[in-house]
Amino acid sequence: MWSRRIFLQNTGLLGAATVATKVNGVEAIAEAAQSVSAQTPEQVAQDEFFWREIQLGFTLDRTLTNLNNGNSCPTPRVVHDALKRYLDFSNQLPVFYRGQLSRNIETVRRRLADEAGCDPEELALTRNASESMQIAQNGIDLEPGDEILTTDQDYGRMLTTWDQRERRDGIVVRRISFPVPTTQDDLVQRFEAAITPRTKIMHFTHITNLTGQLFPVQRLSRIARARGILTMCDGAHAFAHFPFKLRDLECDYYGTSLHKWLLAPHGTGFLYVRQENIERTWPLQAARRNQDTNIRKFEEIGTHMAGPKAAIAEALAFHQAIGAERKAARFRYLTMRWADRLKDHSRIKINSSLEPGQTWALANVQIEGVDTREINSYMWDRYRIVLVPIVRDDYEGLRVTPNVYTRVQEIDQFADVMLEIAETGSIPTQ
Repeated sequence: MWSRRIFLQNTGLLGAATVATKVNGVEAIAEAAQSVSAQTPEQVAQDEFFWREIQLGFTLDRTLTNLNNGNSCPTPRVVHDALKRYLDFSNQLPVFYRGQLSRNIETVRRRLADEAGCDPEELALTRNASESMQIAQNGIDLEPGDEILTTDQDYGRMLTTWDQRERRDGIVVRRISFPVPTTQDDLVQRFEAAITPRTKIMHFTHITNLTGQLFPVQRLSRIARARGILTMCDGAHAFAHFPFKLRDLECDYYGTSLHKWLLAPHGTGFLYVRQENIERTWPLQAARRNQDTNIRKFEEIGTHMAGPKAAIAEALAFHQAIGAERKAARFRYLTMRWADRLKDHSRIKINSSLEPGQTWALANVQIEGVDTREINSYMWDRYRIVLVPIVRDDYEGLRVTPNVYTRVQEIDQFADVMLEIAETGSIPTQ
């Protein structure tokens, strides 16, 4: 397949030297984005020349089809090269150069806060969403009998954290159930009905890791604030997945992983803490008293590598070169490409909303009457397609999460296999 860049080179519209010096880097992506600037994000989403440029920015094993980007993602080549460069730099004399690099990370904080839509003094750089959320969950003083409202579809580690506090501190954790998919109004009604005078914290995801169910974060945050209740939002799967600004969500705490949709190095994330809550929140590891009001107290974890955090800057540049709106539109295009083919089959149930503005690159699909785990094994054994089987008492299905480097041929093959299984209601004999 030709990329736009190769096409322009071969037609004499782009010099070979330019291609040689800029191929696959952020500057090349930015040039490709400029070439489609007159198109809407939805039009660009279907422009395979443009997305071929993006795909060339990765070093991948194309004998495998990765539709499990919801776990963690490969970094673009420019990010991986930066990480190696920073590690080499630090390794020359770690006691000196690591400190130098750490001071430069303030630039990362400022740029990331600008993209996220918050003050840099409200954003702590962490290792992942779990660490971010656990800082918030364990950092607030609670009394026996105080109530936490969450849902039974929140991320497992976050539920485990609340369960431990329940055992340790005598608080009460109340889990709200809801069907999939459901509506924003339904989620608001369920939370409102569950609030009691003892409710101190409302904890919810931005979108769930199971089906991509989107939560009405701003509405829930306003309901909570009016009642003096704190809000904690798990955004592990939201940041750099679809456009939003933290200031518009109005929550008190927000945690995310950057090794998912931002494509940053593994072991990077951030925690947002609304300014007035910083002093009242204890860090996960001890910090000095003079740091009580400083967002950096949440980064006190002892000696650690600075390279992964520094390389966030390259990941952010790569993301911005593509464009958040274009990226989200591509995600939705890839999801709807398989969903449109499957949704009307009598044996197939999609456990995610397909409405615009509700689903992007994380959706869940089930073939009724066929064990989801067996489908997952067949996809891997026969076609080397990597997925995630979600099996619960109330529903089951395959979680499908493509990314910017995913080819339409890979999406089509997944849909073909699903239809093949659905037609017979059983796994083909190999």
